[in-house]
Amino acid sequence: MQRLYRKRIILGVGGGIAAYKSAELVRRLRDQGADVRVVMTRGGREFITALTLQALSGHPVHQDLLDPAAEAAMGHIELARWADLVLIAPATADLMARLAQGVADDLLTTLVLATDAPVALAPAMNQAMWRDPATVANAALLQQRGIRLFGPAAGSQACGDVGPGRMLEPDQLAQAAADCFASGLLTGRHVLITAGPTQENIDPVRYITNHSSGKMGFALAEAAAEAGARVTLVSGPVHLRTPDRVERIDVVSARDMLAACEAAMPCDILIAAAAVADYRPEVVAEQKIKKDPQSGDGMLLRMVRNPDILATLSARADRPFSVGFAAETENLLEYATRKLVDKNLDLIIANDVANPSIGFNSEENAVSIIDRARQVTRLGQASKGHIARQLVAFIADRFHKA
Repeated sequence: MQRLYRKRIILGVGGGIAAYKSAELVRRLRDQGADVRVVMTRGGREFITALTLQALSGHPVHQDLLDPAAEAAMGHIELARWADLVLIAPATADLMARLAQGVADDLLTTLVLATDAPVALAPAMNQAMWRDPATVANAALLQQRGIRLFGPAAGSQACGDVGPGRMLEPDQLAQAAADCFASGLLTGRHVLITAGPTQENIDPVRYITNHSSGKMGFALAEAAAEAGARVTLVSGPVHLRTPDRVERIDVVSARDMLAACEAAMPCDILIAAAAVADYRPEVVAEQKIKKDPQSGDGMLLRMVRNPDILATLSARADRPFSVGFAAETENLLEYATRKLVDKNLDLIIANDVANPSIGFNSEENAVSIIDRARQVTRLGQASKGHIARQLVAFIADRFHKA
């Protein structure tokens, strides 16, 4: 099972002898399905070559903060947004001290300050350095700020000493990285999620649809499963891998999607992320429609309203905690708030699909969450996986308070 499938991990490599294990760690992370980008400190490059890590990760290694080619596009900020997890292995005593003080004098320390993703350190140093009061204080301060420490382990060290300070083995670190995405916030709850577009047939070869890729809904399903929920994912036609531990039901039309959702009820939480067609052709031709020489250049297609899936489900007697999405191209918060009220929702998540960097088919998103009190919580641009985990945490918190 690839527990890190499609997770975006930045592996920071500090300047310690344990850097030789970083190469194997890249392999272990990729074996679990992660996309790995490596950032090396100057000291790290003294112990292992960038070429080795590039070959294993499949991506160029990032080394310099002031790289003119990368910084023309604000490369360090893009990396910070890209990451789902920043894992530094090995993390030396010096690197931990600089992070504790908020120093940003190289690419890796700058990334840690700039990212909203979780940060984890795998300490690796001499046993005396690990026990030194300064290191003990730095470790405690970093943990207070939410940075996780993986290890260290105890045992023989390269210098000949024996004691705590050894970096954990690559298998252990890959397991710890996967555990970062398992929150348990929705353990025992049933979450129903809709995703992707719907297709409404015109004739046997043509249909009406939209540009939804389904990526946000699938990311939410994965995040809900990581949070311990039993997840039912009802998806329109997309070409995406089903997340682990998720029951997927494939549908085509809006009416198909409504029927599948009703069959999956009851649920504790409904997250309607699908881009459902509001209208469908009134009549579906049994045969392919041919061009009519008498009709000139036009064809009249009469449309009728589809059932409103979200409004229907949120009006049930066994109503779940209901979360909708509003994909808008203008007046984002106004239209989203109107939808929140009209459909009797607990939360609505609004995103601007006119922005190509966060619109349909993009790998990233930025959203605003609106609650019943009209309070707005904004989540800045990040990968859809990271946004999904933030949303699931927010939804779980509001669900338990409801």
